[in-house]
Amino acid sequence: MGVLYIVSAEEAAGKTAICAGLAMNLVNDGKKAGYLKPQVVGKDGSDGDIVFMKEILGLTDAVNAPDVIQGRDVVLVEAMLGPTADDTVSKETYGAAREMKARAIAVEAYSGEASKYIDVYKGFCENLLGVIINKVPESQLTQVKDEATAQFGAAGIKVLAVIPENRVLLAITVGELAESVRGKILNNPDKSGELVENFMLGAMVVDSGLDYFGRKENKAAIVRQDRPDMQLAALETSTRCLVLTGSNEPPVYNVLQKAEARGIPIITTEAEVKDIAAGLEDTLTSTRLNQEKKLSRLAEVVKQNLDIKAVV
Repeated sequence: MGVLYIVSAEEAAGKTAICAGLAMNLVNDGKKAGYLKPQVVGKDGSDGDIVFMKEILGLTDAVNAPDVIQGRDVVLVEAMLGPTADDTVSKETYGAAREMKARAIAVEAYSGEASKYIDVYKGFCENLLGVIINKVPESQLTQVKDEATAQFGAAGIKVLAVIPENRVLLAITVGELAESVRGKILNNPDKSGELVENFMLGAMVVDSGLDYFGRKENKAAIVRQDRPDMQLAALETSTRCLVLTGSNEPPVYNVLQKAEARGIPIITTEAEVKDIAAGLEDTLTSTRLNQEKKLSRLAEVVKQNLDIKAVV
């Protein structure tokens, strides 16, 4: 049995995504994999990441029970590091990894700046396999790979993968969006599970609505309730849902009819466009990976960018 610690010194770096992608590939290869998140020991087992990973792996073991590692080919352990190597959280993670004779992979989200955590990662000493740079814009992959290889290489740390940002993995469902804007879905409730990959605000559009909304696919078009012209334009393009702001009143007949005909849900909310825009960042930051449509893509992204056989 091998134990692999997937660690990060920052929140939302993508540890769970990497764990899930690895887990799915291991399962597809016929391996028995386990999962632990020891830093939530003592909780009631409702941690979303634990529930999500248990579903992927088909685990029925008690959450974080010691015997979860028995009979597994690979056990993935998700853990946090502190901001420095001397931080209490870091020391506890190093100690636990040593006790389990684990190897470690650090996951760091791309920020456009040099890494601040090299010394923290080096606390694993020879048990550090390397670092994964996650959420890199597609247009910057080559540049980031070269820069990361130089920076981490100078510190004796291998760059295991540079993983591109993926719109599908960042998406939220129509239903999650409705909840986020405190709105209600007027029609086509069966589409509430569709993934929204892009967001377009139509409140202050000057150019043609068709030209504007045609720039992005699989989007939520967010438009004031009193702009049926822009609403109709959005419905002519690739739109997952139409969000009408400033009122819970239904749209004009023509808009509702076209939305019904095209199977596009309409969400109404009393929130204003500016308030929705301000809250979208928090909503996207907290998006989870538990939508079924994301899982196959996640496994594919990890397999394409990481040499799995070299790390497990």
